[in-house]
Amino acid sequence: MKQTLTIDYGDDVLLALGLSPKQFKEEAKILVAIKLYELGRLSSGAAAKLADIPKPLFLMKLADYGMDAFQLTKEELQRDLTSARRHL
Repeated sequence: MKQTLTIDYGDDVLLALGLSPKQFKEEAKILVAIKLYELGRLSSGAAAKLADIPKPLFLMKLADYGMDAFQLTKEELQRDLTSARRHL
């Protein structure tokens, strides 16, 4: 079942952001999805679905908001580097 979230805001928000109501709605959906992804609460696929955009576009949008598309821990990165060096 699809749910709806309503956010009350004034024209001052739109003026400050320089967005139309439609643009604000789309950006708000993306921002919520990105934050939930950043917190590890949603996968990239689930976050893309929440933002109502294709997953590749969601991954590209992460950079627009200063986020890496891939969130690796220090240990995961070290393991990947070690594995890559073995193949050189």
